Amino acid sequence: MGHIVFRRSLSGVTARTCMLLLVAGLSLAAPVPSQDNARTVNDFEARVTKYLDLRKKEAGSAPRPTNSPEKLAETQQKLAAKVRALRQDAKQGDIFAPEIAVYFRRQISATVAGPNGQKIRASLRHADPVHTVALHVNQIYPPGLPLQSTPPTLLLNLPPLPRELEYRIVGRNLVLYDTVPNLTVDFVPDAIPSAED
Repeated sequence: MGHIVFRRSLSGVTARTCMLLLVAGLSLAAPVPSQDNARTVNDFEARVTKYLDLRKKEAGSAPRPTNSPEKLAETQQKLAAKVRALRQDAKQGDIFAPEIAVYFRRQISATVAGPNGQKIRASLRHADPVHTVALHVNQIYPPGLPLQSTPPTLLLNLPPLPRELEYRIVGRNLVLYDTVPNLTVDFVPDAIPSAED
């Protein structure tokens, strides 16, 4: 009888030990991608901060409130010209560097494949998506092009931005948009997976 109890206890200990080792192995393995993600997000945020600091210091901040749309547009155009001169060599990937773009595509794909995926796609379809506009870094956001908002459920899985910057969707591209000078700061091509993906 004692042998039976001993064997049962031993098998229980062995099972528990295996489970603990398995959990320990998982817990040791799991932080690696999250640490990588944290480094990638930190890199992205540092690049965003660098851009915004440069823009504010060298070109200016948001124009003062005015009741004149003409005055506001004129101030915005002057600010945009200064930013474009400051960043005349800017190119796609300066902020969305390759590893950062991979992170964003992965986050967006996972979100679109998740429980809110159909709502996100429906939201994008109903927001007058634009498919034929060629995007360029440092360009004035094209006149007449709708500023398509990013669905809130998608935003929840993207790094937060300073108040003057926004994520916008143009076709399948994710745009980093500066609302003050009305400029495309950078973008991730094909960030939104196609319906066939």
